[in-house]
Amino acid sequence: MVIVDELRALDKPQRAAFIAALLGWALDAFDFFLLTFVLKDIATEFHTDVKQVAVAITLTLAARPVGAFVFGRLADTYGRRPVLMIDVAVYAALAFVSAFSPNLITLLVLRTLFGFAMGGEWGIGASLALETIPAKSRGVVSGILQEGYPVGFFLASIANLFLPTIGWRGLVMMSALPALLILFIRAHVPESPAWQTARATRAAGRGVSFAAAMKGRWGLLVYVVVLMTAFNFFSHGTQDLYPTFLKVQHRFSAGMVTALTIVLNLGAIVGGLIFGALSEKIGRRRAIVIAALLALPIIPLWAFSATPLMLGLGAFLIQVSVQGAWGVVPAHLNELSPEGARGAFPGFAYQLGNLFAAGNATWQAGLAESRGDDYGFALALVCGVVAVILALVTWFGPEAKGRAFGTAQGDAP
Repeated sequence: MVIVDELRALDKPQRAAFIAALLGWALDAFDFFLLTFVLKDIATEFHTDVKQVAVAITLTLAARPVGAFVFGRLADTYGRRPVLMIDVAVYAALAFVSAFSPNLITLLVLRTLFGFAMGGEWGIGASLALETIPAKSRGVVSGILQEGYPVGFFLASIANLFLPTIGWRGLVMMSALPALLILFIRAHVPESPAWQTARATRAAGRGVSFAAAMKGRWGLLVYVVVLMTAFNFFSHGTQDLYPTFLKVQHRFSAGMVTALTIVLNLGAIVGGLIFGALSEKIGRRRAIVIAALLALPIIPLWAFSATPLMLGLGAFLIQVSVQGAWGVVPAHLNELSPEGARGAFPGFAYQLGNLFAAGNATWQAGLAESRGDDYGFALALVCGVVAVILALVTWFGPEAKGRAFGTAQGDAP
């Protein structure tokens, strides 16, 4: 099997960097999604509605680009490895403390700070892994790496089984678990070879600032932000309110919500593996376009089915599409990034896309509530429109598959 063969070909330091990036993103997503399972519970305790609590998701997403830029620049200056460890410690601590919020305002403030720290992880982890592995393995590793996100969602789904016993505060306290990743990074993960080469270049007086690295490439940044805005509407529009869709509209039990969310995430993992590897053969853009358009015929099954069996099938297939497209993103963005800015550029562009899509959960919740809690309609509308937009933006954009890292020849056009 191609995926297994590519992973076996990695040496020990390459495999450790890949595992650290994968776990970092998975545990990051785990902390984020824990809150999405308890929106209704928090709203009940704080005597408000789901729409108001969903503002926490909006603020988390809105704060992420600031964190991506700050932590990304630190990683460009001081190295991927130490900054990644600091970032993981900060986001885990902030997520954990939010479990002790005495009121909605405090929760919103803490989740905003959590979003700042969360914003740094993806870009740093992806650059550390993709700068360490061979270029021919990027598609496969990208597909697996991005699936850390549904793995985190999957773990949050399992944790949700404890909700009736420990309550929403106990569930959110599980956010401390990612801090254990720091021990693994410290013991096993080396620094990025490409960053070490860049540091030697800076020491020789040939380094460039972020502004210099971006000279003549601001249009590329604008394009990637537009692309990532579409991507974030695609993922958050199909995931963030999905547990609420099952709880409120279908009135399913916590166990059924967990089961269907697990099925959803299995589809996401399958999609990322397939399309990440496929992008190495047919190109990044084609793989993304095919995955995005695959969602269109699945939407009726996913959003408007009535039985758990059909809803589960729809959830599996829609996430094959959504996370199939996303599985190409780490490699695609890192290959498009200018040298000297790879720690900041992918994560900053990604999280700016998050910022522009940050109002999605609040808007979807409002639309659903205005239609008598018809969350299926809100989910379907966003998914269908965004799938087409994403395919068009991707198709008419650039691609830099196979670009070398750590050299002047590897700079983005």
